[in-house]
Amino acid sequence: MKKNTLHTRSLHQGRYNLDELVGALPELGEHVFKNKHDIVTVDFSDPQAVFCLNKALLFYHYQLKFWEIPNGYLCPPIPGRADYLHNMADLLAEENGGTIPTGPKIKGLDIGTGASAIYPMLGHRLFEWSFRATETDEVALTAARLNVEKNNEVVKNVEVIQQMNTAKMFEGMINFDDRFDFTMSNPPFHASPDEAVKATQRKIRNLGNKKRSGKATRNFGGRAHELWTEGGEMKFIQSMILESRKYAEKCRWFTTLVSKKSNIPIFQKVLAQVAVKKQRVIEMGQGQKQSRILCWRW
Repeated sequence: MKKNTLHTRSLHQGRYNLDELVGALPELGEHVFKNKHDIVTVDFSDPQAVFCLNKALLFYHYQLKFWEIPNGYLCPPIPGRADYLHNMADLLAEENGGTIPTGPKIKGLDIGTGASAIYPMLGHRLFEWSFRATETDEVALTAARLNVEKNNEVVKNVEVIQQMNTAKMFEGMINFDDRFDFTMSNPPFHASPDEAVKATQRKIRNLGNKKRSGKATRNFGGRAHELWTEGGEMKFIQSMILESRKYAEKCRWFTTLVSKKSNIPIFQKVLAQVAVKKQRVIEMGQGQKQSRILCWRW
């Protein structure tokens, strides 16, 4: 079933209050303007405007004090990232008498946290959960650690560690005595650089923006490893499912975002074949953007 709205607990319902957001981050004001319909907005095709808007959302709604992303790295859309966490909270609440479990005893594992470290920071600010966040890229790793360390509310509850083996998701990241309540992942979903570029061009056309300097501009940025991987999300998630079996006793729920709806039946078949105890697909929507969370437990 198609879902067009954010989670009911989302802090991002309705139009952005740009006056309040500019108050939280004055530099956002440089990107605010009235469009041809006399509506005050920002240019969502401008990467710097998108970054400032999302940074302002973090400062205003989640009381973060610092958040920077290296040039060219992925800038996550905060409302959608928060929705993933709200859905994780609902998933855990189902086994907690309908009450969302909060506090640092609830522990999440974020696979591929990126330069933003967004899931751990939002997860702590929303529910006071603790996290281990993993990353393979050294530049992103350094940025993620800085984002965590510069926010006193977060640093005691989030650790960022480097995954040295790019072919593995969980190996080396889960220790013998670890117990996680859930894992999260936002996999690179394109199968090639060409596919990633074509998707970017479609997105820009939808935004009504011409190519700048003859090149496609990604409004949310993204380095190659963040946007594509050999085999795309199909291979990535199937590998994640198979590897998760080894850590069945270490984690209650394994989850990942799935970009392409057509892949869902294949993943469901794989999960059935490997005989997981439970599987679930959670639909998410933000206007025209649709995504879903695949969840399973052993």
